[in-house]
Amino acid sequence: MPEHLASNDVTFRLPRSRRSVPRARALLHAVLGDWGVGQEVLENAELVLSELVTNALRVPVPGGRQVGVRIARDVGEGLLRLEVSDAGGGRPEVREPGADETCGRGLLLVAALAHRWGYEERAAGIGKTVFAELKAPHIVARPDVREVAAVLVRAGQQVRAWGAWRTVRGVRSEQYASGGPAVVLTLDDGPVLRVHAAESLAVRAGECSG
Repeated sequence: MPEHLASNDVTFRLPRSRRSVPRARALLHAVLGDWGVGQEVLENAELVLSELVTNALRVPVPGGRQVGVRIARDVGEGLLRLEVSDAGGGRPEVREPGADETCGRGLLLVAALAHRWGYEERAAGIGKTVFAELKAPHIVARPDVREVAAVLVRAGQQVRAWGAWRTVRGVRSEQYASGGPAVVLTLDDGPVLRVHAAESLAVRAGECSG
C-alpha cells in the first residue's frame, strides 16, 4: 500500500505473494519514468528490486506481515536508493553458489549492479531493511506540470481530472479484489478518483503549496 513521504520518496507495501515481484517492478517503472532515469539504470534497478523483494518473501516472518518497499532519489548526488523491509531475522549475505545450483545468486547480482548495498535493523518494529544504491547521473528534478504515477500524488497537489485541475484533499490506499494496489484521491470538487497505483496522472503544485 502506498504511503506519501516526500517529493523524492515513495513507499508502498506488498502482500507475501509471488505476484508482488512483478507488481513491485511495475510501480518502480512508473516512478523512474517520472524521474527521467535512463534505460540502463531502469533495467538494473528492476533486477535489483526483484531480487530484494524475492529474498524478503522467502524470509520466515510472523503471520500477516507484509513487505515494505521504498524508492528514493538524490538529485544532487545522482543516486537512486531502493529499500526492502521485512519482519524476519537473520542477515543478508552474498553466497557463491556452485555451478549446479540454480538459486542463491540474488545478492551476488545486487552486489554487482549496486554502487553500494547493505542492511539496517529497523528503527521501529522488528526485522530489517536491505538497501541498494545505484548511480543515476541523469536523474532529474520535477517539472512544474508533469505526468506521474498515482502512487506519487500527495495531498495539496492538483491533478487533472474530468477536464479541470482539482486539488487533492486526501490520499488513501486500497487493494483491488485481484490484490493489486490502488490509490484513492479525495478531491475538492467531484467524486473521489480511484485508480491503479501505477496509472499516470497529470499533476502540478497546489495553489498554496509553494
